[in-house]
This record gives sequence, structure tokens and C-alpha cells, in this order.
Amino acid sequence: MQQLTLAADGGASLALRRYAPLAGVSPRGSVVIGGAFGVPQSFYGPFAQWLAGQGWAVTTFDYRGQGASLHGPLRGVQADLAAWARDYDAVIAHAAQALPGHPLYLVGHSLGAQLPGLLREHPRVDGLLSVAAGSGYWRENAPRIRLAMPFFWHVLVPLSVRLCGYFPGKRLRAVGDLPAGVALQWRRWCLHPRYSVGAEGAPAQSSYEAVRFPIHAWSMTDDELMTLAGTESLLALYAHAPRQIERIAPQDGRAPRIGHFGFFRDRFARTLWPRAAQQLAQFGAARVAGTTAA
Repeated sequence: MQQLTLAADGGASLALRRYAPLAGVSPRGSVVIGGAFGVPQSFYGPFAQWLAGQGWAVTTFDYRGQGASLHGPLRGVQADLAAWARDYDAVIAHAAQALPGHPLYLVGHSLGAQLPGLLREHPRVDGLLSVAAGSGYWRENAPRIRLAMPFFWHVLVPLSVRLCGYFPGKRLRAVGDLPAGVALQWRRWCLHPRYSVGAEGAPAQSSYEAVRFPIHAWSMTDDELMTLAGTESLLALYAHAPRQIERIAPQDGRAPRIGHFGFFRDRFARTLWPRAAQQLAQFGAARVAGTTAA
């Protein structure tokens, strides 16, 4: 694993990790892992290392103001979700330039499968495996948290951001610490039935509709945050992309639970991770054949 620093829009400095296939193995292509809200890239390390062992050049990263990309106090970070989309763009461009002439795929966890609709670099992307991602609209949240969402979005988030200058998610045991601009923009998204497209209007809708790469979405049956309805709503925003949803249950991983975060834990290295590698291979086979099957 190699640790790198990458410059992004606005002078942001991003921390990257690149996982290369074994010496002498010709890479099958590039994979960029886009993380969830408040989740550091280190969380994806075991999966990224495993995927590199299957012949892929894998890149993980921290959005500005997160993980190793946080430089100084979080209250001083000027970032919103549009800036995080530019971070994603910068990493995709870097990965594509590092391995030219090869396919490039995204594995997007939660937010990591929402932001690709706002990318400028989407023509470089050949497919997206979406893991536990949905629109985030609060009425489509899982029942366990839905009742708490009005208080969360109308009271807790705006009040805590005003008091702290950022969202102190770790202290509140809700998501993770987020820059103020990210938290407040996410709030607007989650309060709108059409999520990012509804909150941001015509430019966002046009951006999502410009996406043409295939999307294969995994919806976990025991996801404590994201419902199937939320996943369906998210994929509907990618109106012109080939897209497919597959339900994944704990028994598929021979485990009692997967949930919103579990897929990336190494207990699934022998069960679910090979299915991810197979999906990437299917993207590649469709690309070679000239089809767009998700």
C-alpha cells in the first residue's frame, strides 16, 4: 500500500492510498472506492487490499476535512458536498492517469454511490457497484431511525453546527464529524423527496441524467439505515444509466448480520467479496462485448 497526497479544487490536499496488484501481475483495471459520510478510508483498507490481490489497482481516499485529509480544526474547513464531488473527480482523474487504457470502476458505499451523479469525470467511469446506498430522503429511512429524523434535521443538526462550527457527529454518536457546509447541505438533501436533485434543481438533474455507465446496486435486507425504497429512489435519479438492484441477505454472507457497514469487514472475504469481484468482471465483459448490462 502506498500513501499519496493529491491536490484538488480550491487548494484542498487529499490523502490517498493506492493498493497495487502483486509484482509481475498485469492490472485488470482501476477501482476507486468512494466512502460513506464520516467513514475514514482506513475502514476500506482490508477490502481494498483483498481486491488488489485479485488483480485490481485500487485507490481509496478521504474527502477534504475527513480522516487524513483533515488539516487543522474542522470548524475551519470550507467544504460542502459539491466540493466533495470535486475531490472524487480528482481521485478518479488520478487513478485513470496512473493506469491509462484500462477500465475504471467505482465501488461506492452510501454517499460514495450518491456523488457520482454530480461528477465531472463520469465519462472516465466504466461502472459503479453501489453498496448500501440510497437517496437519504428521511421518509425512506429505515423504521428504526425514521421517527428520530424530524428532530435530527430540524433541531440537532442546525443547532450543533451553530454552536460548534461543524457537526460533532462522533460526540453525538450520529454519523461522524462533518464540516458545517457538508452537514447543512446534506440536511437540505434529506428533507427533499428527490434528495440531491430536488434540493439542487435543474443543474443536478442534468448531471445525473448525463451518466451512462452501468450501475449495479446492492441493497442489504438488514440495513439499519437504508431501505429498498431509498435505493430505488437513488437509482431513479440516474435516469439514463443501465441500472439494476440486487438484494443481499445475511445468509448470503453466511453471517447473522450485514447491515449498512458490514460488507467491508473482512469476515465476508470468502463470501461477499468474491461476488464484488465477479460484478466488476461482469462490467468488464459487457464493456468488451459493447453492451451496457448492469
